[in-house]
Amino acid sequence: MRKARFVFLATLPLLMTACTTTPRQPAPVVDRPVSAKPAEQPRPATPPVMPPASAGKQADRGFYTVRKGDTLIQIALDFGQNYRDLVAWNNLANPNDIKVDQVLRVLPPEGAPQTGSVATSSGVEVRPLTPAPAPGAAVPNKTSPKGEKRPYSEAALAEMQKTDATPAAPAIAKAEPPKPAEKAPEVPQVPAADDDNIAWVWPADGKIVGHFGDGKRGIDIAGKMGQPVLAAGSGKVLYAGSGIRGYGNLVIVKHSSNLLSAYAHNKTIFVKEDQNVTKGQKIAEMGNSDSDEVKLHFEIRQQGKPVDPSKFLPSR
Repeated sequence: MRKARFVFLATLPLLMTACTTTPRQPAPVVDRPVSAKPAEQPRPATPPVMPPASAGKQADRGFYTVRKGDTLIQIALDFGQNYRDLVAWNNLANPNDIKVDQVLRVLPPEGAPQTGSVATSSGVEVRPLTPAPAPGAAVPNKTSPKGEKRPYSEAALAEMQKTDATPAAPAIAKAEPPKPAEKAPEVPQVPAADDDNIAWVWPADGKIVGHFGDGKRGIDIAGKMGQPVLAAGSGKVLYAGSGIRGYGNLVIVKHSSNLLSAYAHNKTIFVKEDQNVTKGQKIAEMGNSDSDEVKLHFEIRQQGKPVDPSKFLPSR
């Protein structure tokens, strides 16, 4: 009995400690939302960039992007246009000031507005009936008809009735016949020719020392300093000068809407721009401008693209 009581007393403090001890709680679990990946913002649309021109200088819908080393005259030659037209189409203040990546119009714009009198659909010119007075001009006062107060009398009444019975006819100004317009002096024009109907001659005598192809855009004809250079066909001088690098003193003649010919490395030029020339006419003298030897570099271009001159020139 004593033994059992002793054991009870020994274990009593342990039981009391167990009853007062706070049981351990598990660590709280907090659910944290997983941050979602931010949605990708749509990239702004990149404006279309005109593709760079190829080595052949091709126009994209009538436009061309200037590359390093280009000149306006060279671009005009490559597209068979007059460089002055390119100046007008692109509103260029200085034809020698074009920049890399500048976009130029190389084909004529469609629907260009025409200047002149405005006409109705019936073709009648519309003009104001009475010309407006000039700014600052004095407007004349109206002087007639003029009212007049007169005392009543038999004589005055008779005079008024007489005037009303025979009204004065209004004065009509006699229109002067229009003077005939002075005619501008007529300039002889070379009739437009079809590509197949153009008569060609050789531009110079001499041995061919350079053939078309393999990077060469025309043929080279050897000769002597001062030897005549002839127009290979009738047409109009499109350019005469030295503005294209590698060509020296150059003459370009346009024969039709598609065909033109070029004559390079001349010593002297005898024609000017917009001058009409005939087949076989002397237009220059052979030289070595911008060349290491005396020769004529001759090209034929169809729609601005170099073609083999031997396919156009007569056999010899």
